[in-house]
Order: sequence, then structure tokens, then C-alpha cells
Amino acid sequence: MSRLRKIIFIALLVAQGVIIGLIENMIPYPFAFAPGAKLGLANLITIIALFTMPKRESFMLIWMRLILTTLLGGTISTFLYSMSGALLSYGGMLLVKQLGPKRVSIIGISATGGFMHNVGQLVTASWIAQSWTVMLYLPILSFLGILSGIAIGISANYLLQRVDTLRRFQTEYEEQTHVSWKT
Repeated sequence: MSRLRKIIFIALLVAQGVIIGLIENMIPYPFAFAPGAKLGLANLITIIALFTMPKRESFMLIWMRLILTTLLGGTISTFLYSMSGALLSYGGMLLVKQLGPKRVSIIGISATGGFMHNVGQLVTASWIAQSWTVMLYLPILSFLGILSGIAIGISANYLLQRVDTLRRFQTEYEEQTHVSWKT
């Protein structure tokens, strides 16, 4: 794969992630019993990146998406919450992905990301509030994060199977890593 083609692919994924994130920020919170809970639709791009490019490039994609989304419609506090959630989620997904395709699916990896994202955000909220009582939201947000992660994992799995460009990038990445996630 040429360097230019790889850069274009990363730029397109970043742009898609930013647009999805900005659109999601315009949607009112759907869960009245858990203020601030969102679906995390932009994480679809993170899952796709995990299965189509090396760790270094997917990590760079996450940072570019975080920074651009904050510059276009966020604040320092939203950046802190998004960053902590995204980084813990990314790390958790990488760890679970190491189990391999025989032990865990893309959907399971995504559910892990949904859970870990909420943990990261609640730890940041606890730090800002200087109180661990914020962690009482964890059971509710964990349930919602896992459900959202499952839905995003199903969507990512569908896209990786049906979109030719994504399938080609995934095939090239799998040839480099010698691990196939195709079902």
C-alpha cells in the first residue's frame, strides 16, 4: 500500500469520526436517568481503525479526531472527558484484541471499548469533583456502554464485510499481522 493512499485513508476516517462526533453532540441526551450518556457513535471509526491499520496509525487517528472535534465544538472539559475515555477504551480494546479471533469477536472488543470509555470518563469526573461518589454512575453507564459497544461492534463488523475499501485495507493489514478476523 502506498504512503499517499494510507494518509488519505487516515484523513477520511478522521473526517468521518469528527463529523459523526459533531452530529452526535447535537443530539439531545437520550437517557434521562444517566445525564451525559451518549451512544458513542464516533467510536465506530476507532473500531474500524483497529482492524485496518497498525497501532501507531490508529492511535494517531484517535488523537487527531479528539483534537479536531474539540476545536470545532468542544471545551477543555469535554476534551479531558473525551481523551480519558478514548485512551482507556483504546488500551482496553488493544488488550482484549490480543486474545485473538478464536477467543473474542469484533463485537466483544467493541463492548470492552464501550465499558472502558465510561470508566475513563468517570475516573476523570471523580478527579475533577475530588470525590469517588461519581463512580456510583458506573453500573448504569457500564450497562449502556456495553449495549452501545455491541451495537457499534455489529455495525463495524457489517462495514468491514460489506465495504470494498475497508475490506481491502483489512486484508492488507491482516497479511502484515498474520491474524485474520474475517468471519
